[in-house]
Amino acid sequence: MSNVHVTRARPQITPIAAFDDNYIWAIVAPKGDSCWVVDPGDAAPVLAFLAQNDLTLAGVLITHHHSDHTGGILALKEAFDSLPVYGPANPAIKGITQPLTEEGGYRLEPGNGQFALECRVFKVPGHTLDHIAYLIDDALFCGDTLFCAGCGRLFEGSAEQMYHSLGQFAALDDSTKVYCTHEYTLANLRFAKAIEPDNQALADYMLTAEALREQQQPTLPSTIGREKAINPFMRCQKNTLQSRLESHSGQPCNDPVSRFAVLRQWKDNF
Repeated sequence: MSNVHVTRARPQITPIAAFDDNYIWAIVAPKGDSCWVVDPGDAAPVLAFLAQNDLTLAGVLITHHHSDHTGGILALKEAFDSLPVYGPANPAIKGITQPLTEEGGYRLEPGNGQFALECRVFKVPGHTLDHIAYLIDDALFCGDTLFCAGCGRLFEGSAEQMYHSLGQFAALDDSTKVYCTHEYTLANLRFAKAIEPDNQALADYMLTAEALREQQQPTLPSTIGREKAINPFMRCQKNTLQSRLESHSGQPCNDPVSRFAVLRQWKDNF
C-alpha cells in the first residue's frame, strides 16, 4: 500500500488596516470560523473585520509594548470573555494573560475552543527591549523589528542587539513570509536606493512596490529572501557597503555592527 501524504490546511493571513499605516494581521482558521490577531493597536477595525466576516476572536498576539500595537487589547477582552493575550512579559502592557518569557516552540491555546497555533517565539531586542516575534508555519510576525527594505528605530536597544535580532531572521528559510506591522516600504526603498544605487534587485522591486501602492494594495508580506537582496540592514555583512558608509560618516565601518549603526543613524535623518 502506498503512503498517503495529508497536507494540513493552513490559516489564511489577512491585513486589517489601522491608523495611517499600521496593519493588524488576522490569522483566520482554515474552517473560517475564528481568527487570531497580531498587534491590535485599535479594537474598532478588528471588531468590524470580525463582524463583516462572521468570525469569533480566538486570541491575540503582541510583539512589543508600543501603544499602536497594544491599544486595542482591553476593548477586545471586554468583547470576548476569557480571551487569551500572548506577548512579552512586560507589566507595562495592560491585558497580557499569557506572558512569554522564553524563546522556543509554543502551542498557543485559544479561548472558547477555537483553533490553536503552533509557533516559534524569538526574542528580538533593538526597537524595544521587550520585542518578540512569532514564526507560524512559514509566516514571520515581526512587529517593528524588520520592515520591507528597512528596520525599526532603536528606541531602547543597541545597534548590536538589533543586528543580532535581524541575524536570527536571516537564518530562516528564504521563502519565509515577512508580516511586519507598517506600510513603510516606499520610504524605505528610497533610502535603500541611496545606499546601493547599483542594486538591480532593489531597482526591480521598487517598480513592483510602486505599482502596488498606486493600486492601494499592501506591499506585504515580503520574504526573507527578498530582504536579504534589497534591505541594507540585512546586508551589513557585505563589504560593498563599507566605502559608502565610511564616506558618509567619516569613521571606520569595517565590521557589520558598525555598518549597521551608521546605516541606522543615516536613516533616522534621511
